[in-house]
Amino acid sequence: MGLRPNLLTRRTAGVASTTLALLLSTAAVGVVPAASAFSAAPSGSCAEPADVHSDARVKKGGHAKLDPNALTAKQVRERDADLTAALRERANFRAGAGATPLATVTIPVVVHVIQRDSTRAGGNIPDSMVTQQIAVLNTAYSGGTGGAATAFSFQLTKVHHVTNAAWYPIVEGSSAERSMKTSLREGGKNMLNIYLGELSDDLLGWATFPQRKLNSMDGVVVLSESLPGGTATNYNQGDTGTHEIGHWLNLYHTFQGGCSGSGDSVSDTPAEASPAYECPTGRDTCTGTGKDPITNFMDYTYDSCMYQFTAGQASRMLTAWNAYRAA
Repeated sequence: MGLRPNLLTRRTAGVASTTLALLLSTAAVGVVPAASAFSAAPSGSCAEPADVHSDARVKKGGHAKLDPNALTAKQVRERDADLTAALRERANFRAGAGATPLATVTIPVVVHVIQRDSTRAGGNIPDSMVTQQIAVLNTAYSGGTGGAATAFSFQLTKVHHVTNAAWYPIVEGSSAERSMKTSLREGGKNMLNIYLGELSDDLLGWATFPQRKLNSMDGVVVLSESLPGGTATNYNQGDTGTHEIGHWLNLYHTFQGGCSGSGDSVSDTPAEASPAYECPTGRDTCTGTGKDPITNFMDYTYDSCMYQFTAGQASRMLTAWNAYRAA
C-alpha cells in the first residue's frame, strides 16, 4: 500500500510542523493572488462573482455531468479580486467599529442526514459516525496529523435526520439540491451546514466557496459512507469532509491551474499538473520546485495518503474567514 503504514502512524501520533502563532496575521501570507486581483478592485468595490461555483472531490474513474471539479482561470481571477475587495470592506468596517480580526475560530456545525428511509442502505447512518467526523476535522485542522495548524475548530450543534426520497440521492446542481438546501439550511455565514447522503455521479462531495452575501446554497455536501467507519473503501476515514470544508474556507485544489500561472493561489504548495489518485509516491508532474503535494488534503488521493495543510493554506483560510464569514 505504499505510504499507508507511515501515514497512518502520523495520523495517530499527531506531529505538527508549525504553530498557530505563525498563522494569525490577517494579511494573506503565502497567498499568491491572480495578476488582476488588486487592479480589478481599485476603489474597494468589486462585483461579487456571479456563479455559486462548487468544487468536488471525485473518486478515480468518477465523473460529474457538470464537472464541478475545477475553476477556470477567469473564475480564479474573479474570486481573488473579490477577496481583495471583501478584505478592504471588512477593514473599513472594523476600523469604524473598533473591532479586530479574529485569530482563532470555532465553527458551529449543523449536520443534515438525508435519507431515503430508516435503513442504513437508505442513508440512515448512526450519529456516532457524525461525531467521529467532527473529531477527524478537529484533528486535521489543528495540525494533529502533520503539516500546519490552522485557526479553526469545529463544534457540532445539531444532527438533523431528514427522510425525503425526492432528495435522495443528492444530485449536484439539481433543482432538488436547491430545494433541499433552501428548506434546511440554518444559521448565518459562520454556520457550517453539512449535507450527508448518497451522491450522484460517483462524487465524494462538493462545496461552495464563501461569498459576501449569504446564499441558500452555502454549505458542504459529503457522501455519508465516506465518514469514519463508512463503506466507501479507501475514502472512509473522514477526509472528504476535511477536503470539502477547505473549499468552504476558500481553498482551491492543489492542481488548480496546472503547472502555470498562480495555481492554487498559495505559494507553499508545489504546482501539480493534474489530480493525484491513490497514493503515487514521488509523483512530480511539473518542472518547478517540489514534488506533487499528494499528501495535501486538497488533492484527490486516498484518505490514508492525505494528512496535511500548509502554512500558506492555513493563512489563506483565516484571511478568507475574516473577509467573508466573521460576524
